[in-house]
Amino acid sequence: MGSAFSSSSPSSQGFPVVLNVYDLTPLNNYLFWCGLGIFHSGIEVHGLEYGFGAHDYPSSGVFEVEPKKCPGYIYRCSISLGRTDMHPNEFREFMENIAADYHGDTYQLISKNCNHFTDEVSLKLTERGIPGWVNRLAKIGAICNCLLPESMKIPEVKQISDYHGFSDGSESFSIITTTTHEPFESDDTDQDRCLLSPSSGGDVILVKEIQR
Repeated sequence: MGSAFSSSSPSSQGFPVVLNVYDLTPLNNYLFWCGLGIFHSGIEVHGLEYGFGAHDYPSSGVFEVEPKKCPGYIYRCSISLGRTDMHPNEFREFMENIAADYHGDTYQLISKNCNHFTDEVSLKLTERGIPGWVNRLAKIGAICNCLLPESMKIPEVKQISDYHGFSDGSESFSIITTTTHEPFESDDTDQDRCLLSPSSGGDVILVKEIQR
């Protein structure tokens, strides 16, 4: 999957780290001018974008997609966050490690969402967090959601399995690790089968966590 996308260009200062921001609702066109909005964000490094989403299992909720094309959301803008010295193999290991702290069943809209994930990744890579407006509504929290009229309430969490790149069929699935990109066929449980992207070229692929 990585080879299908454009790779980042190194420089004497390292590799670029970019935040891609998406709208979850058309209401953002109005809320944005008030410094608010309901956003999804992903971190783009080495030609791939990484995000965090919800599912029902105690396993990695970190996924990768083609930059600026996360399915189900409306791309808004990209923000340069800085640079990292991590080369692709080192960065892959870093992502697999952080995936162990971001299981799909731990996703919380207010306290542990996709923007908390990108903020932590950005801090570790560049020592700079994401802009405050991206996650401001979560900081306002449950109070805001209770006070908003029904038509403006924060939408339900989008499950990773809702992305059209995922399938619960019986075909082989691609699993991302530092050692192999071969198709993976699970005989143990249905968990991997319904969460991993079809090897035939799905849009969303989960990053497998390193077992600690």
